[in-house]
Amino acid sequence: MNNTIAMKRFEMVVGIEQLEQLVELLDKCGVRGYTVLKNVGGLGSRGVRNPHDVLMEEENIMLVLACKEDQAQKVVNELRPVLKSLGGMCLISDCHWLEGPNISY
Repeated sequence: MNNTIAMKRFEMVVGIEQLEQLVELLDKCGVRGYTVLKNVGGLGSRGVRNPHDVLMEEENIMLVLACKEDQAQKVVNELRPVLKSLGGMCLISDCHWLEGPNISY
């Protein structure tokens, strides 16, 4: 593919109460860009999380980021020891970054 950069894509779902810890970890790894989607739902180890339930006290977030292989390995090395305490899930896949005017990786 022309005008693309091979990267790793991380998709992480955690409780909103773990967001600050996750952002600090990413900052420590030098990650310069990510997207946070709030109020996500689903079924996982903590049971059903329905984002439309007005009584739901514990909100889930999804954090998405893409980075080059060397930085992805740094994220994995920092994330692995704390993943169980963060809860949720982390998926890593190969992707391609379509080059444009602003690159935040």
